[in-house]
This record gives sequence, C-alpha cells and structure tokens, in this order.
Amino acid sequence: MVKGMKKLAAVAVLFVFALTTVFAAEALPYDGKTVILHTNDVHGSIAGYANVAELRNEYEAQGADVILVDAGDFSQGTTYVSTSKGLDAITMMNAAGYDVVTLGNHEFDYGYAQLKDNLSKAEFQIVCADVFDENGETIYPANTVFTTDDLTIGFVGFETPEAQTKANPALIKGLRFAAGEELYTIAQENIDELKAEGVDLVIAIAHLGVDEESAPNRSTDLWANTTGFDFIIDGHSHTVMTEGANGEPIQSTGTAFANIGVIIIDNETKAIEGNFLQSVSHDEDGTTVYDIPHDIQVSGYAQEIMDRVNGEYNIVFAQSLVDLNGERDPGNRTEETNLGSLISDAIMWTILKDEGSLTVDDEYALSIVNGGGIRASIAKGSITKKDVNTVLPFGNTITVVYVTGTELLEALEASTYCTPTAIGGFPQVAGIEFTVDTTKPYDANAETYPASTYYGPASINRVTINNVNGLPFDENATYAVITNDFMAAGGDTYYAFASSTDKFDTGIPLDEAVMAYITDKLGGVVGEEYAEPFGRIHIVK
Repeated sequence: MVKGMKKLAAVAVLFVFALTTVFAAEALPYDGKTVILHTNDVHGSIAGYANVAELRNEYEAQGADVILVDAGDFSQGTTYVSTSKGLDAITMMNAAGYDVVTLGNHEFDYGYAQLKDNLSKAEFQIVCADVFDENGETIYPANTVFTTDDLTIGFVGFETPEAQTKANPALIKGLRFAAGEELYTIAQENIDELKAEGVDLVIAIAHLGVDEESAPNRSTDLWANTTGFDFIIDGHSHTVMTEGANGEPIQSTGTAFANIGVIIIDNETKAIEGNFLQSVSHDEDGTTVYDIPHDIQVSGYAQEIMDRVNGEYNIVFAQSLVDLNGERDPGNRTEETNLGSLISDAIMWTILKDEGSLTVDDEYALSIVNGGGIRASIAKGSITKKDVNTVLPFGNTITVVYVTGTELLEALEASTYCTPTAIGGFPQVAGIEFTVDTTKPYDANAETYPASTYYGPASINRVTINNVNGLPFDENATYAVITNDFMAAGGDTYYAFASSTDKFDTGIPLDEAVMAYITDKLGGVVGEEYAEPFGRIHIVK
C-alpha cells in the first residue's frame, strides 16, 4: 500500500512539473514590460494607498517590473495626515511600496525641519533638482536611476517655486527655489547628465502643474524649454490629463486618488508604448463602486490610522444651521464666503475679547484670512473637531501685524491682482469693507517680491477700501491686522505684512480659535446670520 502511494506521489510530482513547464513557457501579458504607476496630490486620502498597492500587485503578477512614483503633496489635506504633521503619509507610502517621489509645496507646510524628520523614515527615494539649502546644495538628490530587465530610467524631480510663498516663509528660511530660466537650465543639465550615463529614458516627476497663474514654471513650460525628457509625470494643479494641451507627453491624475496614472514601457525597444489613467472608483446609483480592489494589509494600516484619528477628532461640539462654503472657485479664492467670514470673525473676536490687547484702538483692528488656507466646507448639521481641523489643517497660529493704511492697501491690491481668477491669497475679512474693480488692469512692478513668484503693485489701481469698522479709511493711520503666521511671514501675496517690523504671534491655533468662537460667542450654534456673506467684499466685473 505504501509502495503504491509512493508511485502515485511520483506521478503527481511529474504531472505538476509538466504543468509548471507548460505555463512557464507561456509568456505573461506584461513579460518584458516596465510599468510606472504614479499618483499626485493625494492630500491625505490614505485609504487609496491600498488600491495603488493592489494595482502594483496585479501588474507584477502579470509579469511587469513596476516602479511606483508620486509627484508631491502627500503630507497635508485630511486629519489623517495633518495631525501627525505629515508623518502618517510616509507610513502609508512605505506600506504601499513607493519607489521614488518628488516634493510638493505642501510638504513644507510644517516647516523644513519637520519635512526632513518625516522623510528620514522614508523607505523610498526622494528627488528634487530645484530647491537649494544655504550651502547651495540641493536638499535632496536631483535625480536617480532605476534599472529593470536591461532598461534604465532616469527620474528628475521638480518642486514648484510657488512653494516659497505657499508654505510659511518663516519655516523655510535659508532655502532657495529655482524658477523660470534657471529652472529650465537645471532641468537640461540633469537630462544631459543622465543621457551621458547611458540611460534609456529620462522622466520628470514634476510638482509644477499647468495652471495659467503658475507660468512660466508649469510642466508645459518645462517641456517647451528643454530637450530630452521622454515623459513628465505632473502634479500641483489637480489636473486630470493624459497629455498636455498641445499634445505634450504629460500625465496627471487629479487629486485624492481619483485616478492612478499608468505608463507602459517595452524593455526591448526602450520605448513608451502607452499611458492612461486607471480610475480608482466611481459612483453608481449613489453607491461607490471600486474599479481597483484594495491590498488587505495596506488597507489595515490605513484603518488603524483612521480609527486613531477618528477616536480623537470625531467629537461633536456644535451645530450649524447653514452650509458653510469652503469651495475654491467660485468660493474662498474668488469672492467673500460665509465660512471665510466666520473664520475672520473668530480670530478677530479672539484678540479683541481681551481688552487692551492691541496698541491701537479697536476700531483700527481688522482681520484677514487667505482663502487658500480654507480647505473644506462644513455641511449644515453637527460640527466636529475633525470638521474644523479639516477646514484649517495647517496648524497656523493667530498673529497680529501692525501696518500703515498704505501698506494695507498694497496687501489687498496684491492679493486680488488676478480676481476674478482664483488665487490662494484672496482675502476673507472682518472689520473692513472694500471693493475690487476687475475692469481695471493690475499695475505690476517690473520685478517680483523678494523670494516670491508674485509681482507687487506699482500703484493702487483696483482696490478701494470703503471703510474700516464703519470709519473712513486713512492711508496714514496704523492698523492692527489680525491674521495667521503664514501671512504675517509673507505667505502668498502678503509681502507687505512680512516687511512690517511690528508684529507678534499669539501662539493660538486657528482651529482652536474658531471652535472657541462658536461655543463661547455663538452659544454652540452657527446661526442664520451666517447664511449668506455679509457684503464686506464687492467685486466689480
């Protein structure tokens, strides 16, 4: 009996060997291919990392060599990453198996020191060719080379120079961001270096975007002013595209894992065979249908983070009787909104509730919040701590800046220079009423503000301040502008605030100030008085 079983076992082994030999002889669909999967502007949507990990698994199972790439802005966007100052994003990217990434402007939101500490835990490579430290060295390697099955690919990373004013300038002192012609020169030098090393393809990982306001530092500008890039993986503008407006080989996935970018390369011919976007999910009869399954292990890591954060932040502390508008355009970057007014009211109340906290009379106090700092809406109903932290995720603190009326006018003129086109610096205000006449041209200086991509006004041509707290505006008066530390340091278009020598940071976080205002001043209810904007900002079109 034992001898018979041994014979059967031997036959079974031979049968399995034969099957293995047959299947081994059959080429898998992606044998001899390299597949680049790429993401951008994930902004804290950490559940999606399980989807990209599973897509990687599937391509590898079909024979492909896979390189997983991200084009920046992974550190901020939801409480799931902002509460750890971006570190939990690195944890998830390690779990998903990323290979190489570049930096987005929001990687600097918590400061350069925090960024370095976070990325010291990264199990992937970081490339960034256009950001330099005080010694003139790039803060991370400019490029790197990956080899897969006799195919070599050079990756070059690019950060938008807008980061120098889209992040808090006070937290990135000493860094220099290349722009314009210098950016193109750096790119060409890296292309030439990689070509000299004999790479087969050179691919840019660019957090540059294609928005008009980003010219001349867009991915399309990079393509037009260099020779030798085979492809550009793009981010920053949240654009969904598989090519540029003029057919440039540029691909971008949108934001928050709406899609995953796919680039197929033939290892033998060394040529890109195709590129497309793989949707992650879609709505069907009000139900989310996932187009890509999730990797169970990576999904488990994401769930642990979400459970931890939800346990701390999903606490209802107030109610809203109205929907509070946190949209971008039309919204907080183009016009007055009720949420912008609520936040501006909150920080002004926080300072003025303590008598004598300012060196000027209260009627000379006003507040300004940059519309780009408002990141989400709050729906009518219960308000949680998580809701407010999602709206204000940067950890900014209330700062008071003393400026002259002339400097205040400059700040408002600069921050509305392109209105009605959206701009992150668009002011949401309290204590002031002003008008922007968009039919008049913006009179820009010949040179940008220092360490900025924005041009200050040579003259005040578009903005008129109607009143401050009901009193006539005085160009010679000193006003206390209650704002945030980002704007006080010259963030966005607010160089006029950065140049002030009289300012102080209260250390009070914006989100805590808003919650205190709602509970203590409004009695825990955002009422009908916030149903519509107050008429503080008038746009003439």
